[in-house]
Amino acid sequence: MRLGLGTAALGALTTLLQACSPLNLVNVTSLGGAGERRTGITFGPLPRHQLDLYRPSGPVPPQGWPTVLFIYGGTWNRGERADYRFVGEALASEGLFTVIADYRLYPEVRWPDFLHDCALALRWVFDEAGKGGLAGGLPIDPARIYVMGHSAGAYNAAMLALDPRWLAPHGLTPAKLAGWIGLAGPYDFLPVTEPDAKPVFFHPNYPAGTQPIELATATAPRTFLGAARNDPLVNPTRSTVGLGVKLQAFGVPTTVQVYDRVDHFTLIGALARPLRWMAPVLKDVSRFVREKA
Repeated sequence: MRLGLGTAALGALTTLLQACSPLNLVNVTSLGGAGERRTGITFGPLPRHQLDLYRPSGPVPPQGWPTVLFIYGGTWNRGERADYRFVGEALASEGLFTVIADYRLYPEVRWPDFLHDCALALRWVFDEAGKGGLAGGLPIDPARIYVMGHSAGAYNAAMLALDPRWLAPHGLTPAKLAGWIGLAGPYDFLPVTEPDAKPVFFHPNYPAGTQPIELATATAPRTFLGAARNDPLVNPTRSTVGLGVKLQAFGVPTTVQVYDRVDHFTLIGALARPLRWMAPVLKDVSRFVREKA
């Protein structure tokens, strides 16, 4: 018998994750990782331009905390930042200042409008870092800002990190990032087979430049790519390993980690305290952020 959750409890948590419902059980059992949580902060003019902050406990490091902007998944059709409180609590428990932002979803928008929203949220993070903690900004290190995502959110993170089109209107480049983290991301997925994603990418008339794997260059930021070996939704060999191999061939410092015992949903769920025994995702991400380039 495996250590950790009992079979019934694990099944209940997995069902919640797979249903993409409000993850109340996961969130409630993951409280206490952050020293402070602030919710409903506006980063843009639209109703979905809201974010939550998770501040670590303890004294602020001299240069500020390393910071992660986390972008959740949901096939670009669903998702709420409050559902991912367990992510903010987990990352903050590792000393990472964490920002979780909403963005517009289909059918309100299609590709690439949600990328503009994520770029706007990232600009907000850099703007706050530029103010400095003593000048009314957040106590975060402007030299250690990362973008991270899971599933569709990992796609969004990849596009910000690999394609300068989205950050350029905000006076930023991917080179400003200390790195990026993708978990179970689709980086090479044409033709689209997922019904919910087809209209997002105008199936079958796909716009040019939608595939992160085609945008990999030697100038990409440091990269951490994680995937579940058993993932029937996003092919880990084609997307995660494929992008990792291409970035490594360009000489980009890239970590590729394929995990056993998790699937597409429990890969991100493994950040939550009750599921951490399944895979060391939290420790691996924390180590990546803390390593120097």
